[in-house]
Amino acid sequence: MAWTKKDLLDLEYLTAEEITTILDTARSFYEVSTRTIKKVPALRGKTVVNLFYEASTRTRASFEIAEKRLSADVLNVNVSVSSVTKGETLLDTVKNLCAYKIDVIVIRHSVSGSPLYLARNIEASVINAGDGAHEHPTQALLDIYTLRERLGELKGRQIAIVGDIAHSRVARSNIWGLTKLGAKVTVVAPPTLVPRDIERMGVAVSHRLDEAIARADAVNMLRIQREREKQTLFPSLREYSKLFGLDEEKIKDLPEGMLVMHPGPINRGVEISGAVADGPHSVILEQVTNGLAVRMAVLFLVAGGTSLHPESLGT
Repeated sequence: MAWTKKDLLDLEYLTAEEITTILDTARSFYEVSTRTIKKVPALRGKTVVNLFYEASTRTRASFEIAEKRLSADVLNVNVSVSSVTKGETLLDTVKNLCAYKIDVIVIRHSVSGSPLYLARNIEASVINAGDGAHEHPTQALLDIYTLRERLGELKGRQIAIVGDIAHSRVARSNIWGLTKLGAKVTVVAPPTLVPRDIERMGVAVSHRLDEAIARADAVNMLRIQREREKQTLFPSLREYSKLFGLDEEKIKDLPEGMLVMHPGPINRGVEISGAVADGPHSVILEQVTNGLAVRMAVLFLVAGGTSLHPESLGT
């Protein structure tokens, strides 16, 4: 199907067909990174601004490399030394950037709804790189892309999402995307880290890691979001790790084909052991690689791209 949206703000309001369009486009762009010259002129003449109000390594680097491989002109705004420190509002900052006739803005912000607020007030396309505890759509898309490449059709597949569900924008985006593609999602966490009524999103809830992963095709381990917690929600990291951390002992009897995922950054020895993160079940580095293709696809589509075959664009 043809992509018609100006922005990518979430997965909650995308259809299964729109999600599939992004994934199929990403598969085409994956090939670009295997070339000797890793560039296509798909966004030549377009200007993309990366505006990150929160710390980021993988997401920011992935977007910047994706933009450059699409031949876009790229501006990274360092918020810590910008006029934001003088009291300038988010909208004023972005409107001033838009006065340069930019085409796309990639934003990460601690306040949920910030990308939507901008999209309603500017002409440039907006891509949500994570807003508060709301959504992180491109992370979920690269997770789903990785699952689809490894498992094929996702309808009926059992996916466990383990950890700090209450504060995780990654979990929310994954739930929306996976359920729309027909996967069966189980969230696994202590009761204090599971949002009330989350079953309304179409997921099952478990408080037993062993039971959930025993029937899972893949398990996505989430980081404990200590920076977003307003109170202590479990006795200690040691106890959390014992009950909900993934280690060699817990996966030793599971099928070889079960996938272990993590959106990063990893707290080794808390939610996942180093041996599991680096072991044969892990596809964590594949997620990072696939994220580049997914973000190339998203940038291409919101900027008005129509061809699903980047090889036709030349080098």
